[in-house]
Parts: sequence; structure tokens; C-alpha cells
Amino acid sequence: MSNKQKVELGWFIPTTGDGEFIGIAPERPASPQYLTDVAKAAEAAGYEFALIPAGGECWDGFIVGSWIAAQTTKLKSLVALRPGLISPVLAARTAATLDQMSGGRVMMNVVTGHYPQDLKACGDPLYDQHDQRYERTQEFLEVVRGVWGHGGRNAEGFNYEGKHYFVEGGTCQPAAHQQPHPPIYFGGSSVAGKKTAAKTADVYLMWAEPVAWIKEQIAEMEGFLQEQREQEGLDRNLRYGMRAQLVVRETEEEAWDAAWRILSKADPEQVQSKEKLHAKTDAVGQERQMELFRQSEENKFVIAPNMWSGLSAIRGGGAVAFVGTPQQVTERILEFVDVGVTSFILSGYPHLEEAEITGRLLMPVLKAELAKRGL
Repeated sequence: MSNKQKVELGWFIPTTGDGEFIGIAPERPASPQYLTDVAKAAEAAGYEFALIPAGGECWDGFIVGSWIAAQTTKLKSLVALRPGLISPVLAARTAATLDQMSGGRVMMNVVTGHYPQDLKACGDPLYDQHDQRYERTQEFLEVVRGVWGHGGRNAEGFNYEGKHYFVEGGTCQPAAHQQPHPPIYFGGSSVAGKKTAAKTADVYLMWAEPVAWIKEQIAEMEGFLQEQREQEGLDRNLRYGMRAQLVVRETEEEAWDAAWRILSKADPEQVQSKEKLHAKTDAVGQERQMELFRQSEENKFVIAPNMWSGLSAIRGGGAVAFVGTPQQVTERILEFVDVGVTSFILSGYPHLEEAEITGRLLMPVLKAELAKRGL
């Protein structure tokens, strides 16, 4: 990496419940105390931030983020903004309030889509209009950024007129704590998603895939950025992030045993089924995860050294896991750093114990290697 961007490491807050196994009801329901315990464990382990998920079964991210901020001292919250489900001016004000209340410990995760049924249940009229949702997201973020730029009691109003939003005299009270605004993280693997990210995001997020796949995605994003420079005079740069699971143990054999154990209580028919419920989505990222799962079936779902797609048998989203010893997983993560990934959102089952385990085993090795590189 030529620009020596600092690598940041994040964890995950399980607001739908948690446990050692997936494919069964969560053994530990979400609760204020448990989510606090996970957040404190992540902070103690050396993680800098924590992703708070979004979706129909999740607790509200802004409220959880506010709670966590009050229970920790350094940990930042990566909280979802969902265009179409909240007005952009209200979103900007809510985010700025949490930014002020936490002393600048908030980051924004733009979630444009989800499963169509969840979008319908939330009242999104564009639930089945993939590209229009990204068109709306671009306008949404133009308004959010515009209102953030008109923050404070004496700010002049921000005006905007687009296809999806009309704002006259919009201001942000309070002004954001972080300047110019909290960082915007953005995921979306389709062409529409990537072009929107190129125009609006600070960090482009991907789900874990083999290094060559990630390298291709980054190259595609850099192409869209160059296209913007040439055609629109819009000179922007992006950082790149990746979401992955972790199973780290002192020996590789222990790690693989622990990985397969996560699936050990799931219904075998569900594990072996060719039709996965979570694959019924128009999300290109999910399609890519399922392609990896299918391609690796004959190799026990190993998609690359110390990378495993087995959890896609049950869960959607970023299911690919790093599996191995601290040194092995560090080596794999550094391979992604070498192609330009500087933000990692990691997690493991159960999130409390795995935060502690990775804090003890992985983080000293990984951070030492990053320090050697000045990262």
C-alpha cells in the first residue's frame, strides 16, 4: 500500500441473540446487559469499533449505539442508515446527536437493501426495485451530507430538489461532533451499488471472498472513481473494508473442529439443502457468497487457505470465516491488507467468548505485524 492507511479492526454486536451454534434458536437472547458485555469484551480485546446490524429482527441501532457509548470509553458504533425508511434530514440529526453524545464515537453504515420481505414489512415502496433503491440512496446521502454541512444553531438552511427528496431550509441541530461529518460506510456489490458508493461513501464494504475476487472488486471501484474524475470532475478517494467471521485457536485442528461445531446442532436437511432461504434476494453480494458456497462444496467449503464458506449453509450475509491459528489468520488478513483493505469487521460465535479468545490469541500477533508495516 502506497499511502500507508491505518488498518482498523471492528467487532459485532449480536442484537438478534447469540450462541455457540447457528441453525437453532439463539441460546442467549439479546439484552442490555449481554450487549454491554459483548461491547466491553470487544473494547478490552483491542477492537476499535463494533457493527450494529440492521433488519427486521434487530434491535434499533441508534438506541443500542447510544447505550454502548455510555457503557464504554473508546469503542465506536457502526450504525445503519436505511434510505427509504427514515427521512434524510431526520437521519442526519439523529446521527449528529449520537455523534455529540458519544464524543465522536459513531460511524454510519448505509444499508440500501435487504430481503424484499423485510423491506415490504417496513413499508418501503421500492422493495422490489433494486436499482431505484440505489438511485434514492444517492439522493438520501446528498441530503444527509448537505444538512451536516449546515449544522449548528445559526446555520443557513440547506435546499435540495431531486426525484425522491425535496428539502427547503434543512439544518442539523446539533452539528456533528466529527468534522466534516461521521464517516460513511457503504456496501453494495451490484454496478448500481458500486457507482453510488463511488459518489457518496468514505469506506466501501465487501463480504469476505478470496483475495483475487476482492482485488477485482477494488479495481472495479477504482475504475468508477476514475470515470467520475474524467466525466464529472468529481475527485474522490475510497477506503476499503471487509466483513468476515473468525475461528481462531492455538492449533489448526482445534480451529477446524470449532468451526464445524458451529453447525453441529442445525437440522442436517437444512445444512444439505440446495435451496437456501437467505439466497432469495436481489442482493448481488449474497449471490456471490452463495456462489462461493456451491463452488467449494466438494472441498468441505474451503475456498482458500484458512478461509471457509461453511456457515453459508445456514446464515446469510458475510458468512465466510477465517479459520486457523493466530499466525495463519494474521497471514490471511495481511494478504487482504496488501491488496488495499484497511477496515475489517470481524465476529465469531458466541460473540462474547470469541471476542475474548481473539483478543488473547489473534490481536497481539496481528497488531504486531501491522505495526511492523507502519499500519
